[in-house]
Amino acid sequence: MTAAPATPALPTTRPAGCPFDPPGNYAALRETAPTSKVRCPAGMDAWLVTRYADVRAVLADRTMSSRGASSVHMNPNADLDIDVSPGSIIQLDGGDHARLRKKVIAEFTVRRVEALRGYVRELVDSHLDAMLAKPGRADLVPEFALPIPSLVICELLGVPYADRSHFQRQSTTLVSTDATREEGEQAYDELSGYLGELFVAKQRNPQDDLFSRLSRAGLTMEELVVLGLSLLVAGHETTANMIALSTLVLLEHPGQREVVLSAPERAVEELLRYLSVVQFGVLRYATSDVKVGSRSVRAGEWLVAALHSANRDESVFPGADKLDFDRESPRTHVAFGFGAHQCVGQQLARVELQEALTGLFRRVPDLRLGVAREKLGFKHNTLVYGVRELPVAWG
Repeated sequence: MTAAPATPALPTTRPAGCPFDPPGNYAALRETAPTSKVRCPAGMDAWLVTRYADVRAVLADRTMSSRGASSVHMNPNADLDIDVSPGSIIQLDGGDHARLRKKVIAEFTVRRVEALRGYVRELVDSHLDAMLAKPGRADLVPEFALPIPSLVICELLGVPYADRSHFQRQSTTLVSTDATREEGEQAYDELSGYLGELFVAKQRNPQDDLFSRLSRAGLTMEELVVLGLSLLVAGHETTANMIALSTLVLLEHPGQREVVLSAPERAVEELLRYLSVVQFGVLRYATSDVKVGSRSVRAGEWLVAALHSANRDESVFPGADKLDFDRESPRTHVAFGFGAHQCVGQQLARVELQEALTGLFRRVPDLRLGVAREKLGFKHNTLVYGVRELPVAWG
C-alpha cells in the first residue's frame, strides 16, 4: 500500500539573491493551491492561505480565533494549548479583546499621532546630526533605524529610555525563531518583571503617558504587564526593521528617492506592501466549520494567513513584484493585518517611516551602501524580517 505523501513544510526560504521577495513558491501556490495544508515548525498542520481576498476574509472572520498568537506556529517549542494570558491584546478574542483595544486605541488615532510628528522629526534630525558628524560612514541600524522608534515608543508609553538596552535585548529574543524555550521564558519573565515594577511606580507617581493612564484604567496587574509587553515590543521592533530595510531598498532604487521626498505617504504605503516584514504570516484557529475560497476548513483546524503573499497578489496589485510608487490605492495592503486585530499602532508607524526616510534622504542625498549587498546579514530566523546591520557611506 502506497504511503500518503508527507505534508509539505511551510515555505520560509527566500529566493537566493532576492532578499526583498517572499519565498519563491507563493506565486505558484496562489495560482494552483491558494489554500493548502502545510506542516509548521511548531509541529502542527495548518491551512496556508495565500490569496489576498482569502487572507482578508480569514482575518475579518470573527469565528477565527487569535488564541495561538500571531506567529507562534514558527516556534518549535510552542505550547499550542496554553491558556491565553489576561491582557494579551494579540491573542484575546471577542469582548475581552475589544475591551482592551478600547483602552489603547485612543492613544493611536491619526490626530494624536500627528501631534507627535514634530517630536519624531526632531529625533530624526538629532540622530542625523550625530551621524553626519562622523567621517562619512555609519551603521544605520544602531545609529538611526533602531533608536528613533525606541525613543518614540518610550515617550508615548512612559518607559525610561535609559532602560532601552534591557527591553531591546529581551524583545530580540522574543521574536527569534531560534531561541530555546528556556531563553524565551527567561526573556518573557525578565521583561514582565521589569514592567510590573514600572506599573507600580506609575500607580504611585502617575505622569502624562499611556502606561500611567493604563495603571488607572481598572486593569489587573497581570493584564497591565501582558498588554504593556505587547505594546512595547511591537512598538519598536517592526518599525525599526522597516526603516532599515526600506533604506536598503531605496539605496538599490535611487531613482525612486525623489518620490519619497515629494510624496512620502504614497511611498511608505508601497514600501509596507512590498516588504511585508511580518514574514511568516499570522495564525488563526477555526472555532467553527468555514469555507476559505473553495476549501472546507473544519472547526479545530489552524490557518496561517500569509500577509506577504497577499501583498504580492497580482490580481490586486498588478506587477506586484515590482516596487511602484505610482501604484493606485496603495493603502489596500495587509502589512498591518486586517479586521479586529489590525495593528493598533499603524498610524504611528506610518509617521515614523515618513519622517525617517524623508529626513534621511533630504539630509544625505548621496547616501550609498558601504559594503557589497552580499555581505549583509538578513534576519531569516526572526518573526520580523530585516537587516542585522546596514553599513552606509556618504560624501
